[in-house]
Amino acid sequence: MDVLVERVAGLDIGKKIVVVCVRTPGPTGKRVSETRTFPTMTRSLRVMADWLVGCGVTLAAMESTSTYWKPVFYCLEEQMTTWLLNAAHIKAVPGRKTDVRDAEWIAQLLEHGLVAPSFVPEAPIRRLRNLTRYRMQLQGDRTRDADRLEKLLEDASIKISAVASNIAGVSARAMMAALVAGERDPAVMADLARSKLRRKIPDLTEALTGHFDDHHALIVGQLLARIAATEQAIADLDAHLDQAMSPWAHEIDLLCTIPGVGKLVAWTFIAETGGDMSRFAGPGNLASWAGVAPGMHESAGRRHPVGARPGNRFLTRCSSRPPSPPPAPRAPTSRPSSPTWPPGAGATAPGSPSRTRSWSPPTGCSSATSPTPTSARPGSPTAAPNRPAPDA
Repeated sequence: MDVLVERVAGLDIGKKIVVVCVRTPGPTGKRVSETRTFPTMTRSLRVMADWLVGCGVTLAAMESTSTYWKPVFYCLEEQMTTWLLNAAHIKAVPGRKTDVRDAEWIAQLLEHGLVAPSFVPEAPIRRLRNLTRYRMQLQGDRTRDADRLEKLLEDASIKISAVASNIAGVSARAMMAALVAGERDPAVMADLARSKLRRKIPDLTEALTGHFDDHHALIVGQLLARIAATEQAIADLDAHLDQAMSPWAHEIDLLCTIPGVGKLVAWTFIAETGGDMSRFAGPGNLASWAGVAPGMHESAGRRHPVGARPGNRFLTRCSSRPPSPPPAPRAPTSRPSSPTWPPGAGATAPGSPSRTRSWSPPTGCSSATSPTPTSARPGSPTAAPNRPAPDA
């Protein structure tokens, strides 16, 4: 195959070491490979970058291994063109798996133009990504703590969640704070309800009757403190993101005009895509990259249904999907009508077990001829082999 890039570098990255293979043209015109191993500490990565620059490397590529690729990528992107490759696109031959061979394989694919880079945004967008993704994780932590709180209250026979729709609401927190402080009178705690929940004070009095003891109070107090701290962290992040997203205020306003898209979803969309749609060839490419486009599997001229392809899970998790359309009504199918049996014939539907027999002389035959039993007619499941009729 033709060599499209003369001086390339393939990197196989681990947690502690990175194996680098440089492929350059040799004196006789053949390709020459040189492989070195470097630690993944910052100073060692700078030495690696200087060595690649000295070799005249113009294009370097690496596999997206967990998050270990980030320090290497950030160090090289300032010196040369650096690509991040999808691991599913560069699988080598099975049975020959070593770090050195993986680095050589990446370099060979790269020099022949057989791979394409993945989307890695610029540093400002990466900082926004860290903020929005951390906020999403904090929201998940708050939800999990609220679930733990509800399960612990069930252990104490406190059924607040059966009356109040939000276990982490203002009224529910006031009642749980009273429980932690040592209050055990259900009527006193039910009177802490606010707003519309005061209509359910009798139900709350019953729900707050249980066996809440000291160990429940210890855990509930810690969970309430964790939820309050998480909410404060989310509020601080929102204030910082509101300022950091100001350069994309117009794009965010346009995104919020879409039904089901709020400010948080718009922030996530900008942070994940960079706000520059020129990176994608069209809406279909963006949907496929996000992981909301259906996959395709065709074999022997037949297409088989497959699920959506893997994509950006952070963007998929917060995006709103339209409801699926109802299935189309099926066309009525014609079925043969059931046979009508004469009343009193004593016969049943074909195939059903029955020992009832009825005789009727066949047309054109005398009554002296032995009749054929109904259950032994040709085609019946109980039909016997044909036998000659006895002499008259």
